[in-house]
Amino acid sequence: MRKETDYFITTIRSILEGEPWYGQPVMKILQNLDPKNVYKKPNDDSHSLIELLYHMITWAEFALKRLEKDEEKDMASFEKLDWREINPSDHTWEKGMAQFKVTHDLIIEFLGTKDDEFLSEKVDYRDYNFRFLLHGIIQHDIYHIGQIVYLNKLVAV
Repeated sequence: MRKETDYFITTIRSILEGEPWYGQPVMKILQNLDPKNVYKKPNDDSHSLIELLYHMITWAEFALKRLEKDEEKDMASFEKLDWREINPSDHTWEKGMAQFKVTHDLIIEFLGTKDDEFLSEKVDYRDYNFRFLLHGIIQHDIYHIGQIVYLNKLVAV
């Protein structure tokens, strides 16, 4: 059976490029931001738009690698990338958007090969299952896209 797995595919597609209940999809929001503003911070204690984007990428890639049961990328690999130092020549807005999209597309592609039974399996390096991980990555994306929208209003002056 694929009822839950299909739900995750539909939900991820909806928040990426569909018509989510909360408003504009993530990719549309990201594409409409002015790249001149993505490195700005409203104060020294805040994150920039690009830091938030690469944080979202880190945990989407974590989810993908856990789904794939990748043994090369362990928990420490992702913790090291979380809130990484942003180098504007390496970490561009366009590159980040593409990486975010590709990672989510690969998650969707992976889910298309699975039945619901795998959702109960335990995630490596965590004390929860794939069902919890997938709900988590969806919630994480929505949470941070809200921050991005709000932060953009603060820095786009």
